[in-house]
Amino acid sequence: MMAHEVWTIGSILSWTQGYFTEKGIETPRLDAEVLLSHVLGKERIYLYVHFDEPLEKEELAAFRKAVAERARRVPTAYITGRREFMGLDFAVSRATLIPRPDTEILVEAAIERLGRLAENGRKPLRFADIGTGTGAIALSVLKYASEDVAADAVDISGAALAIARENAERLGLSACVHFHEGDLLAPLSHAAYDAILSNPPYIPDADFERLAPEVRSYEPMTALKGGADGMDFYARLAEAAPQYLRAGGFLAVEAGIGQAQKIRALAKEPWGDVEILPDLAGIERVVVLWRK
Repeated sequence: MMAHEVWTIGSILSWTQGYFTEKGIETPRLDAEVLLSHVLGKERIYLYVHFDEPLEKEELAAFRKAVAERARRVPTAYITGRREFMGLDFAVSRATLIPRPDTEILVEAAIERLGRLAENGRKPLRFADIGTGTGAIALSVLKYASEDVAADAVDISGAALAIARENAERLGLSACVHFHEGDLLAPLSHAAYDAILSNPPYIPDADFERLAPEVRSYEPMTALKGGADGMDFYARLAEAAPQYLRAGGFLAVEAGIGQAQKIRALAKEPWGDVEILPDLAGIERVVVLWRK
């Protein structure tokens, strides 16, 4: 960071935006603001009404460190240790996938369909979240579902589960979720769930090296790679999930680009109706398989 007589919030943001642009970072201004608000311990709106406020020496040193990390393409969420999802604040670490807006479509679909089941007299409700990571899916459903709902959340990574438990505690949801370490559905007893939710690894192996450096170099590979065609985990879920679902329950998964119809093709007996939901860009993003 170049020498400067006095760095104010406004001048440091302008400089950092230009620096990040040179480094090829996609959202240079947003990332600069997120990092500075994190260092200052303030909301982003604070920056806009304090443009002329000078930075203290310690603040400047901490910001320099954060900027250097981001320039190495470390994701902003890993630098701050936080990511917003469904209007909630989640802790993240390099052991967890960073929650993304597309996954909110899965959460909203689950909340709506669980509500429908409750209206039809299925109470209390219980669902499982497979590959929970930060716990974003399970905890968001629990936070916003209007009915009596409990969850089991599974991850193969003990380090990820530690983050998920931290998030459950902070959101006041520890009493209604149980965490299990293991592979997919294996840690669960054959309990009767009303829904099984998952954002599984779905990147085809050959596509991995083409991912953005933030994803390829820093996010956990086990949460990304889905086998040769990206379909490994969908096939396993479609085969095993019916044993864990009550009749009339559903499996809802996030899908990669071009994968929704392939998932639909997995819906053999005892699967019945299949729903495919688009994201805001019109991409088929969520697949819901209903158990007969």
